Amino acid sequence: MKVAFLFPGQGAQHPGMLNGLTNHAAVTETFRQARQIIGQDPQVWDCDLASVGTSVIQVYIFIAGVAVSRVLEDRGAVPDAVAGLSLGCFTAAVVSGALEFEQALRIVRLRGELMQEAYPAGYGISAIVGLTERQLSVIVDQSSTPEAPVYVTNVNAPQQVLIAGSDAGMELVSQRSLQAGAQKAERLQINVPSHCALLRTISERLASALAKVRISAPKVPYISNRRGRPLRDASSIREDLWTSLQYPVRWHDATSVLFELGVRLFVELPPGQTLTDLATASFPDARAIAVENNRLDSIIKLIKREKSAA
Repeated sequence: MKVAFLFPGQGAQHPGMLNGLTNHAAVTETFRQARQIIGQDPQVWDCDLASVGTSVIQVYIFIAGVAVSRVLEDRGAVPDAVAGLSLGCFTAAVVSGALEFEQALRIVRLRGELMQEAYPAGYGISAIVGLTERQLSVIVDQSSTPEAPVYVTNVNAPQQVLIAGSDAGMELVSQRSLQAGAQKAERLQINVPSHCALLRTISERLASALAKVRISAPKVPYISNRRGRPLRDASSIREDLWTSLQYPVRWHDATSVLFELGVRLFVELPPGQTLTDLATASFPDARAIAVENNRLDSIIKLIKREKSAA
């Protein structure tokens, strides 16, 4: 049986999300490396993630995912494939062997800074539960205006779709979605309208930065954000890393491909358990587990047992 590591994006953060993990040597070393690269100690942010900006949050989530992945790898628990939601694609690229940690950290920091500068307030992302992508697209098309733009973005599940845009545009779409039968419309802890045309300029600036970075063929399949397909060459991964900012994330497609490739254990790296919940709902024949809610020793044993099963 195959194992996939899943890496969350912004919105999954919460104070104390690395509690109990900082005593591992791989975590300590990862934070030491990060401190040298960015000139700050990222661990001091852990108790104050509710008040820091987009740039800091993205850097911290990225570092946390790499750090815990290294703990698992040191114990012989390695994935057969990786996928990262939004920001998580950079963590996935590092864990797949396609991108070096130092280079990725610098790009992630730039990505967060550009996003924060472009949209300091008045924009963000909301989740609509209970409507299909097609149903929601109709409402968005009828609601979006140049003054209050809103777009369909991430397709996390058949009936869990995100929208991004102005606060006013999202509020109108949320109200109309509930009137149309949606079960829930929830504003997320993200202040940037990611994965839509509003980020085209930032996406292009990210492309220029990534053009100077060495990317290698991954050691395990990397599942793309934009198309939800396995990528096995450097140029395709490079393109996915920058284009996903201006296009919707096909997360349900990505995890469906992993299931088709034989993955029967989805392991979500910190923070949170959102991706675990999505996988559990979509693939009842597979198992999904969040590192944050379980003992590392138990997860390592489970990964090894799953990989050795015929």
